[in-house]
Order: sequence, then structure tokens, then C-alpha cells
Amino acid sequence: MIKRFISSLLLVSVLCVLLVSCGGKRDEPFPDVPTLKEYGVEHEPEFGGIYITASIDYFNSLGFSYGDSVDIFFSNGYTMEDIPYYNGYYVDPGQALLIAYPGYKYIKAAINFGDDLWDKAGILTESLKAEISAGDLWVTAEKVTGKELTENSSATVVLREKGKYLDIQNARDISYSDDRSKFPSDAVFANFRQFSMGSIAPARIYRSASPCDNQHNRASFVDAQIRQAGVNCILNLCDNDAKMKGYIEKDDFDSPYFLSLYNNGSIIPLALNANYTSDEFASKVADGFRKMTEAEGPYLVHCTEGKDRTGFVCMLIEALAGAGYREMADDYMITYDNYYKINKNSEPEKYSVILEKSFDTMLQFLAADPDADLEKTDFSVCARNYLLKAGMTESEIDSFILCLA
Repeated sequence: MIKRFISSLLLVSVLCVLLVSCGGKRDEPFPDVPTLKEYGVEHEPEFGGIYITASIDYFNSLGFSYGDSVDIFFSNGYTMEDIPYYNGYYVDPGQALLIAYPGYKYIKAAINFGDDLWDKAGILTESLKAEISAGDLWVTAEKVTGKELTENSSATVVLREKGKYLDIQNARDISYSDDRSKFPSDAVFANFRQFSMGSIAPARIYRSASPCDNQHNRASFVDAQIRQAGVNCILNLCDNDAKMKGYIEKDDFDSPYFLSLYNNGSIIPLALNANYTSDEFASKVADGFRKMTEAEGPYLVHCTEGKDRTGFVCMLIEALAGAGYREMADDYMITYDNYYKINKNSEPEKYSVILEKSFDTMLQFLAADPDADLEKTDFSVCARNYLLKAGMTESEIDSFILCLA
């Protein structure tokens, strides 16, 4: 009898250890700590994140501030501990954050330039067979590590440490206006420009914010710019056909030139997420380049802001055409001057941090070497290898380079 009692106690202890190890959420958050309790979640597939359905203003009113450290507990058992809360993507690629990006309707948990957090957090139940010898008692236990997230799941956010990441927040804090009157020209407001370097001919390819998605009040200004430039084919990095139709049907749609190109079948939609390190991203880009080769230029490359996805793809095109590090870096950083007035002279520290954390990191990925000497690397070889791995042939790559010359 005593032996059986001891065995039962041992079994209970083991099961408790297994349950604790799954990382489930706290039963009751600390009463005196800022807490957002059990709010709904939504999948945000474009950048691969999870909206937690509390507005930014409401979340901040609970006592959270940019630069805080937080823990997030999802109802399926997945947890994120000690992650920074920022108003921008101020973490390195592959790192997690909670973000209140200007214009977002909710706060969002995400992995910067990484895997889709919705998939990562939706860990399926795993079985862990733990055969426990307790006298003559043998037990098989299961370790539940979580289950898939659904729209019925929820998340709780708890303050972990006040101001832990405030120095990074202050150093990288940037935001921009959607008011045209605050910008020196329509082109700057639209983040519109040609890029001609290496073997790329002048007035052959352009980059910009979106000419169809008007969430930042820029679409009509982009539309006027591409009409004036005679753009004949658009590589749309962020949308699929359904999303473009949705923009066209909105009351504020005012992009007639884009609509003419859309009706002519001259838009190439790739619907890329933000993870430029993924095989899916590379495969879609390669397919887009093939289709550009079959179309008549001049060409436009854009995403929503013309900043991140556009930044990587334009860098790839420039590298393929034989551009050097400084040329590519200067073009990339024009976007930050256009949106935020950040340049070498106005805010040299922020300029250097953005260049290092964003652009240089992209180039190091392209070089497949985190220690590459960026000033000396031949990125035309790196870009060609990237596209070959993505499925393009040598002749397809040569044809693409030729269509830009």
C-alpha cells in the first residue's frame, strides 16, 4: 500500500514537471503589473505576424511604453519572454518584438524579417513518452507543447521590465507623416525614383511606394509619377490579385494609370512576405524577374512603402548589374531621407545604425557570409548565385540583365 502511494506521488510529480515545461501562460497576471489580458488574435500574413486586437492607444494607456520588455502568453501554450516593445522594427533580422507601428490598427507580435510567427506559435501537440519506473508501476505520459492558433485563440501581454530596451527605442525611433504638405515634392512624398547603376540604363527601372494601396495617402502621387515616366510594367512585391481588386473598389482609389496597366495585364503581383531569407521569397522573386523579361519596360518595383521588400529586390537587381557597395547603399538610404529626413548630415548616428542593421545585413545575407568585406565583395556573383539557387537558369538571368540595359 505504501509502495503504491509513493508511486502515485511520483507520477503526479512527473506530470507536473511535464506540464510546467510546456511554457503555459501564468494563471493570473500580477495585479500591480500592466497587463493586457486574453485579447483576441488575428493572422497578419503579409509580414508574418500576429495582431493582438488591442489598439495601440489603449495598450499604452494600460501602462506600457515603447522600450519596455514584455512577456506574451498565447492561449495555445506558446510563450514569448523578454521581448522588446517598440514603435518600429528596431530588432535584428530573425529577432522577435512586439510592435506598435504607426498606422497599424492593433499591436502586433512578429519576427523581424523571419518566419511567420502565426505558424511558429502554432506548434502542434507532440507526444513525449516518459516511461517512469515507480516500484512496479510503469507510466506513459504526454507533454503538450501547444496546438495550432486559430481566430478563437487569445493572447495575454504582461510587463516584464520597465524601460529595459529604452536606449534602443530612443536611438532608432523614427516616424513619418502622410501629409503631402510636409514634403518638398511629389516624387519625395511618393518615394519615387529611378535607379541607374552598373549596366542599368537611365530611365529603365524605377522604385516607389504603392500606386494602388492608399493607406499612406501616396497612391495617387505615385500614379502620377509612373504615368509621367511612361512605366509599362509593374513588379508589385506586396499584393495578390484579390488585394489589388480590393484597392480598386475602394472609394479613395484614384490611380487611373495603374488601373490601365492592371487592365492590360501589365502588373506582376508576387505577394511577398518580409522574410527575404526564405526560399519562398527567392522563388517568387525569380519568377517575377522571368515575367519582367517577357514584358516591355520601363519597369517599376514597389511594395507598400518602397522600403524593405523593395529595398532588398532593388539591391539584388543593382548587384546583378554590377553596382558597387557605395552606389547601392546610397540608393537604399534615399528612402530614409525621403520618409524621415535621415541622411549622413542630418542624423549621422541614426543613418549609420540603419545602414548597418538593415542594408548591410541584407548584403551579408546575399554574400552568404556575415563577415564579408562589403566594400570588396563582387555582389554580381552573389546575386547570380542567389537567382540560380532560386531556380533561374544562366540564360534567364542574362536575359533579365539585358532587358534593363
